[in-house]
Order: sequence, then structure tokens, then C-alpha cells
Amino acid sequence: MLKLQKISKSFGATAVLEDISLEIETGEVVSILGASGSGKTTLLNIILGLENVSSGQLFFNDEEITKINMEHRPFNIVFQDYALFPNLNAYENLTYGLKRNKGLTNQSELEELIQLLDLEKHLNKPIQQLSGGQKQRVALGRTLVMKPKVLLLDEPLSALDGVIKESIKERIKTIAKTLNLTTIIVTHDPEEALTMSDKILVLNNGQVAQFSTPDEIVSNVGNQFVKHLIVDQLEIKRLNIQKIFDRSLKAVEVV
Repeated sequence: MLKLQKISKSFGATAVLEDISLEIETGEVVSILGASGSGKTTLLNIILGLENVSSGQLFFNDEEITKINMEHRPFNIVFQDYALFPNLNAYENLTYGLKRNKGLTNQSELEELIQLLDLEKHLNKPIQQLSGGQKQRVALGRTLVMKPKVLLLDEPLSALDGVIKESIKERIKTIAKTLNLTTIIVTHDPEEALTMSDKILVLNNGQVAQFSTPDEIVSNVGNQFVKHLIVDQLEIKRLNIQKIFDRSLKAVEVV
């Protein structure tokens, strides 16, 4: 279990996070949802150990890790821009971390992971020849071979669209459930949060607006901010899609 207890963070006189308390069970997928500047990335960085807290405590499996360096936390992150090595092929990127951690993941486990990520046909390709979805899968694999206890994802779908986006979304959910891997996803997209998560943490100006399951958030919206951020935005998106569909139908009728 990952437990955050009264976490606050300020940069100078600016408060970015205020009194964040929550518990994430082992194997849960939790999305951190909020508008730009709401404190999502700062909270992710605090969990990872890239940022120190101003006050509060972090616990992992009942051990306090508030002051433990990032290198000694059993967590790992997939960055938004993938951060792959352009001079290495897909397989070399995937196994890069194992050079200094021999035996951490054995050959059988590596092959299972490659199959889970559907990368068998792409292992020898240079990074420049991979699609966005393939790069994202390589980035996921490179993180997973290090066997993190908590997987952190920073806007993992923001550079993807259409079928590729849906495929990666399903892949992330499958990995989390197959490996019983606690997964924390930062996103600004309410649809992603609702369809990928066991629970959603909604942040508003650095404070917890709601922390609930997707069903609870949709059926029992905590306040007007959450309603606007999630329910209203989804309705706007639905109406926009309907308009595009209607225009397409009219174009077909004209032809």
C-alpha cells in the first residue's frame, strides 16, 4: 500500500499542494486528474522522489519513505516523451537497465514481457522507425524489466490518437492487472481517467476535490468543480463527436 499523509508542497510563497491524504492499495490503477497547474505533476514527482515535501509523510508498505532518495524507492516512471535512446534499437532500449542489474529479470520473464507488449516483430528496429504506440510500448517495457513496485505514468496517451491510443490504454490496464502492479497515471483527460482507473484523484488548485471510483464520481459528483471537469467536459466531447458524425452523414447523402 502507498499512503500519503497530509502532503503539502510550496515553492517559495506559492502553495502548489495542500494537505493531500490518500491510500492506494497494491495493484490499484489510480489516475491523478486536474487542469494545468493543479499540482498533478508535482504530486507525481513527490511520490517518485524527484521533489521533497514541504510537510507531510509518505509510506510504502508501512515503511516511511518521505526522506528516502529516488534511487532507493521501488518505483519507476514512464515519461511523456518516452525518453528512449535514439542510438539504440528497440531491444537495446528495452534491456538497457539490465546491464547494471544482471539477473533482475531473467530471459523467460523478459520474453513474457515482450509478448505482453506485442513487441516481438519490432525488437531490431531503430527507434526512428517505430510508431508512437510502439515507442510507448518500448518505454513501458524498459521500465517494467526493472520490476518496480509502483509504476508512474506521466500523460502516457497524450501523444497518441485513435486506435493506437485505445490499444495502449488496454495494454496498460492488462499489464497492471497481470502483474498486480500499483499504477499511478497523471492525465488531464477525464475520459482516460474514467476508463483506465480503479480510482480517480481529482485535484483543484493543489487540493483534493474528490477521490473515488469512476462510478462514484459520475453518479455522485462531489462538487461543481468536479462536475465541470469531468461530467460537463465529457458531454461537450460527446456533442462534438455527434456533430462530426452528423456532418459526415450529410456529406454521404449529398454524394
